[in-house]
Amino acid sequence: MTRIAYYRVSAGDQSVDAQRQALGGGFDREFEDVGVSGAVKAEDRPGFAKLLQYAREGDTLHLYAIDRLGRDALDVQAMVRRLLDMGVTLDVRGLGPIGRGVGELIVAVLAQMADMERQRIRERCDSGRQAARAALAATGMTHRGKFSLGRPMAANAAEVVAWRRENSATIRQTMEHFGISKATVSRYCGG
Repeated sequence: MTRIAYYRVSAGDQSVDAQRQALGGGFDREFEDVGVSGAVKAEDRPGFAKLLQYAREGDTLHLYAIDRLGRDALDVQAMVRRLLDMGVTLDVRGLGPIGRGVGELIVAVLAQMADMERQRIRERCDSGRQAARAALAATGMTHRGKFSLGRPMAANAAEVVAWRRENSATIRQTMEHFGISKATVSRYCGG
């Protein structure tokens, strides 16, 4: 009977430390996926795939929240059922151990809520992009004051080209003068 913990964060610049701290530690094995979206099926994530290979009947899997398993309600429910069929008990922080019957019902509701949140996130992102496009078309700037929809320009391309030409500068000198990368100089100046 092994105590297992699983942690997941969607972005590579995020950390699982808060989840680890909230669960309190003392686990026999820990698995994690960093920079992996909850939209990716659990068994397709490297860390969770290893967990599935490791877990045995009688083990307890500790989760910070049910949405760490995923954001798609049907996938989460299928994974919970698979783990329960393996004889693995799920212990979700704040809910306690989840078993058959009422536990599965609770998981179904929570998984559906996670799925709804994923849809709401997508809708908010789409709405923001539409507002940015409309503002850009109308004013030449997005609703957030940017001049393009993509990443901000590292420097003014015309200024870089003009300065390099006027000073007969090398790529390295141009990089240092503007504080930009070699790739940016090459992209602006055509090589």
